Amino acid sequence: MRHRPSQTRRGGFTLIELLVTLSIGVVIAGMAYPSFSGLIGTMRAKTVGTDLYAALLRARSEAIKRNASVTLSPVSGAWTNGWSITDPASGNAIDAHAATRGVSITGPTSVTYGPAGRSTASAAASFAVAVSSGGGNASCVSVSLSGQPLLNRGSSC
Repeated sequence: MRHRPSQTRRGGFTLIELLVTLSIGVVIAGMAYPSFSGLIGTMRAKTVGTDLYAALLRARSEAIKRNASVTLSPVSGAWTNGWSITDPASGNAIDAHAATRGVSITGPTSVTYGPAGRSTASAAASFAVAVSSGGGNASCVSVSLSGQPLLNRGSSC
């Protein structure tokens, strides 16, 4: 009697199949990376725009609550270094926001709210928030003379 070898095939992947699949995955990931990194930069800039909008609302609220002037100003003279809300009467910081990498912010030297919550500036102020590497504005935050901030995503100031 002859002994027949088993004809059943074992399940699984061969080394060649595994390498081909991994190669295809690497090529697809390499094509997606540039657009994904751009998306991350844009989302970071939009988040900073939202944070700046919230800081303006907080400064206005603090001015009304304290019945005193409150100022939102950049740290070390540049908005990209972060910002702080200060009580001009005491000079104490009420709130602060740290710098965010990869985002540029251009705007006025400071925004001061009077006791009634109105901006003390003689003209409306606007902040352009964009990705540092270019690509246009991610958002524009403007402050009307009445003191009300407005957040516009994806628009120019």
